[in-house]
Amino acid sequence: METKGIPVGRATEPALAFVFKRSFNSDILNCKRPDFMPLIGYARVSTEDQTPLPQSQALKSAGCAEIHEEQASGGNRARPVLARVLERVDQGDTLVVVRIDRLARSLSHLLEVIERLEAKGAFFRSLHDPIDTASPQGKFTLQVLGAAAEFERALIRERTKAGLASARAKGRVGGNPGLSAKDPATLRKVRLARQDGYMERLNETAQDWVPHVRRLRPDMAWEDVLRIINGPLPHDRRWTQNRLLRAVKAYVRDGFLPAEVLTRAGRRETDDRLPAIVAAIKGADPDITLQAICTRLKAMRERTPRGRTSWQPSSVKMLLERAERLGLMPYESSQDQV
Repeated sequence: METKGIPVGRATEPALAFVFKRSFNSDILNCKRPDFMPLIGYARVSTEDQTPLPQSQALKSAGCAEIHEEQASGGNRARPVLARVLERVDQGDTLVVVRIDRLARSLSHLLEVIERLEAKGAFFRSLHDPIDTASPQGKFTLQVLGAAAEFERALIRERTKAGLASARAKGRVGGNPGLSAKDPATLRKVRLARQDGYMERLNETAQDWVPHVRRLRPDMAWEDVLRIINGPLPHDRRWTQNRLLRAVKAYVRDGFLPAEVLTRAGRRETDDRLPAIVAAIKGADPDITLQAICTRLKAMRERTPRGRTSWQPSSVKMLLERAERLGLMPYESSQDQV
């Protein structure tokens, strides 16, 4: 038997048949809500050889107002496009996929995404599966199908491991012969492929960190630059210092950033540090309000000049004025303060 998009074995057939029967009403298919509910489509393919066009067409036909496409492994939970979609989803929206395996490859990840949507008052729908989290039947079906899919993948993994063990026992070794022989041409090809994939992933997040690095380095220490970058980002998209340095070095190597950003930051007086941070936040967004800067500093876990954790607009205004006197404010931002 094969469900719509998910192959299952004989052991799960009775349960799924019951779920399929209970998941459809005589007059309502897939528990659809009124058409005015915004539908947001998500299409995913695993490799560059695949195309998300069929999925996008199906999502468009289902009435999705916007469709987001991504090329990434289903086992990778840190997918930048999916993260942005989940951040963008608002109350009353519905995230739509063609099949549940386009969203997640494990039940734990699937339920994690559903919980994030429910926390925002949003819903989830799969076109080829009887799943719509607006109804109790849809939630039940979601868990059963997710568990069946994960069970089937576990069986495939076990069969694969058994096949590899049998091949090794017969003297056959799998894998790329060029890699096994450490052929220079093969090693170079693999290295370039990994490098290209890494650069593509960096390009998807460049808007989060490149402008800050270009503007703040080497005048500001990496620790402070990292806090400013991570301030507005959701938790699952925040950077570590090692990861940021690796990304910057890759961009410097390819000429996207000047080599000066990697030079050692000069010593800064203790009294100058907070004004420099506030000036950097203001420089990145000249229209930002004093209260918004307070929120950003609190998220960065910066303490006030008096060592407190609670920031007030008056303290931020004082630091901006000090930054202007020290010449740390961009010209446009300085004019805004006048």
